[in-house]
Order: sequence, then C-alpha cells, then structure tokens
Amino acid sequence: MELRPGFRPHHRLTHVVFDWDGTLSLIRAGWGEVMLAQWLALIPRLPGESAEQIRHLAHDDIWRLNGKPSIHQAAQLAERIQERGGQPLTAVEYENDYQRRLAEVVGARLAAVRSGTAASDAWLVSGARRAIDSLAAGGLRLHVVSGTQRRFVVEEAEALGVAQHFGGRIHGPTSEHDTAYSKRGVLDTIVRDFGIGGDQLLAFGDGHVEIEQTKLVGGLAVAVATDESEFHSGRIDAPKRDRLMGVGADICIPDFRELDALLPVLFP
Repeated sequence: MELRPGFRPHHRLTHVVFDWDGTLSLIRAGWGEVMLAQWLALIPRLPGESAEQIRHLAHDDIWRLNGKPSIHQAAQLAERIQERGGQPLTAVEYENDYQRRLAEVVGARLAAVRSGTAASDAWLVSGARRAIDSLAAGGLRLHVVSGTQRRFVVEEAEALGVAQHFGGRIHGPTSEHDTAYSKRGVLDTIVRDFGIGGDQLLAFGDGHVEIEQTKLVGGLAVAVATDESEFHSGRIDAPKRDRLMGVGADICIPDFRELDALLPVLFP
C-alpha cells in the first residue's frame, strides 16, 4: 500500500464507488489485448513505420481513453484509419466488432462460473468480495460506476454473487451507442440525489477517469493497480500505478487482500 505524501483521511465517508473491470471483476481481463489485436489488424501502417511503433500508438490511444465507454475508442480507431489514408467504417461498426470479439472470451468465462467448473472468486480481484461485504456491513452505500454497458455489468455481478450489495446502484452506458454516459455525470448525480458533499465519496478504480473525476469532486480516491497479466499475483502493475498516481490517487494498492491494513487508513 502506497500513500501519497501528505495523505489525509476523509472523516465523513458515506458512499463508495467502485469501477468494475479490473477493480472488482476479472471477467473482462484481457479486454485491452482483444482491442489491441483489432486495432493492429485495421490501422494502415505508414511508410517506414515499424510494427512496434504502430503498436505503441494503438496502446497509448486505447489506455488514454480507458474508463470511458468503448464507443470512444472505436471513434478514435476510425480517426486513425482516416488520417492514414484509409476508408474507415463507422465507430458503431468498429464497436460492434470489438464487442463480438470480447463476447467470445467473456461468454466462456461466465459459462464456467455458472456451471461450477470455475469458482466465482477466481474471477474477482483478490479480496474484493470481503471488501464489498465489509464496507456494506459498515453502513456505507455502494455503487458500481463502469464504462461497460450496464446490462453486462449486472449480469456479471449476479454471476459472481456480489450484485445484492449494490441494489439498483450499478451504473454504465445503456447501449454500445451511448456517448452521453460519463462517470463524472454519475458522480454528480450521486452527490445531488443523496444530498452529500464530494468529500463523502470514496472511490476505488484502475482507470484514470474515475480517479481523476473523484478528486475533482472532492472525494478520496484509491488506485487499484491490478496485475491483469497474472491473476491474483499480488503485484502492482507499474504503468497503471504511474497513470493513477499521476492523476491524483491518494492511495495505491494491488488488490484488496490487505484489507485489514487498508480499512484503518480509510476510517481512522
């Protein structure tokens, strides 16, 4: 656990916001590689450009937009193809293609959980179930704020046995074409509808959007820099850590397994 220099706890925390993919759930782990493979197959290479250079460009674009609905990445892909002299399809068509590719991976994992051939905890970030249980038992109101379509998050949360702690407070885009949805919009709605101050919000996330926006509304932000290359390794993903601390995260953890050490820091 890493604390930002000068860290100070917030003493009025009442609501907890979790990102979903990579923060609580590993069901969609590897989505970035699925998207990267799509981009590398479609982006025209410029004269003299190496495979490594185009891979670096695509990787940066994808992760810069992480946390937003993936239609934004699909639009960026279309722009890259056009600026390189290609004839792009629409962002919606690229989004549909990406979702089809990802659905093959996700579907197999959910089927294994539902059939009992895979334990649900194998697809939760280490310690996530206990963290959810503990925070809910402590009287905090829990929310999921995801860039993944809401219907998918609800389905996955139910399969993994954690949906009951969030009630109707699972938020995400309503469809693959929903460009109006934003995590900041959800945070503003929580503050308004529950009549709370921004300093009453605690957020956990592995994307810079939820970390950055939580800090902008005055909340406390915990970066969950999960290692998605080796599930449950307990290691911090260094590039994730750098991105999340770079946008103001107050604390950085690799997962929730050291909950007994984390809770006294959050709730002294």
